[in-house]
Amino acid sequence: TPGRPTISEPRHPYDAINRHISAEISDPFTKLVVNIITAGEQQTMNYYMNIAGFHPSETGRKLYSEIAMIEEQHVTEYGSLIDTTCSKLESWLMHEYTECYLYYSCYADETDKYIREIFYRHYLEECGHLQFVAGLLEKYEGKPWQALYPCGGDFPETLHFEGNIDYIREVLAKTVNYTKVREQYQSIETLSPKDDFFKYNKHVVKNGKTLPSHKVIENHIKEFGQDYRFETKKNPIETLQSRKKDNTEIGRTKKNSK
Repeated sequence: TPGRPTISEPRHPYDAINRHISAEISDPFTKLVVNIITAGEQQTMNYYMNIAGFHPSETGRKLYSEIAMIEEQHVTEYGSLIDTTCSKLESWLMHEYTECYLYYSCYADETDKYIREIFYRHYLEECGHLQFVAGLLEKYEGKPWQALYPCGGDFPETLHFEGNIDYIREVLAKTVNYTKVREQYQSIETLSPKDDFFKYNKHVVKNGKTLPSHKVIENHIKEFGQDYRFETKKNPIETLQSRKKDNTEIGRTKKNSK
């Protein structure tokens, strides 16, 4: 089911940055979340940027290029949460700790004994990497790994792979008309027409109907009579419930934010 339409995503570059966390006082789970979401967005951006030029159709190439630019914005948004005062070795240590956590989570949650063993093997490999980097941090900066993890190296609660449809629907219903204003998240209902979001979005998006992401939807509706969504129940946003009409206004104009 659709969320905030792609047309509402372009923001002024000044609005893409967040306040970064503190690597020394933020809890381990916060540091894990920041590193995980940044890595996930980085891989997504790389995927679309790397394959955009190889799609067999012009529409596909334009669509993937459009998505890639939005993903780059996401990488900047989430990557800016990482503490910029960290040294390369400190950042490397947190990176390795994150990989250990992810593999251990996969191992702990996996039910197939053969796949479970693969995850555990990778977890042990990453533990070796983590110990190696901890040694470099001590050797070249005179800093123990406990400076970044003062409460110890024990993992917080591991990740669990389970359904999240209800959670996603709740988030969508509450935030579909939210955007960024510098380092803050705000509803577009609170913005002035002179704010950078409206000016930049209108400057970048001249005609929503020509955007590849929405052109694909329109073409699908013309050919099949409805869009290509899959959903288990109606969209929580009333103006996104129609399968026969694309929405290019929600999240970018005040009158269409519900």
